[in-house]
Amino acid sequence: MDINFEYDNVKASTDLEQFTSEKVQKLANKYEFIVRADVFFKVEQTGNNTGKIAGIRLSAPGPRLFAEDNNESLHKSVSEVVNQLERQLAKRKGKMKTH
Repeated sequence: MDINFEYDNVKASTDLEQFTSEKVQKLANKYEFIVRADVFFKVEQTGNNTGKIAGIRLSAPGPRLFAEDNNESLHKSVSEVVNQLERQLAKRKGKMKTH
């Protein structure tokens, strides 16, 4: 499975890429039909707060799956996004088996 990283107002980090790759790879091991993952990191300044946003788009049979989260750290955002995708993938897998 291919994993592509994009950074918007964020310095590239091998630690963050490795952490995200491990999380996404766990999903790919559990759901073999995942083909590719596009990971987006960005930092947005909203008022007095700085939002650290992570988004992951998965290519799989059917419509693409996407989740995004805004948290105080990119690691927490990635963890939440992976949890959201886990729920979406479980639902998709359930639909695939019923047909």
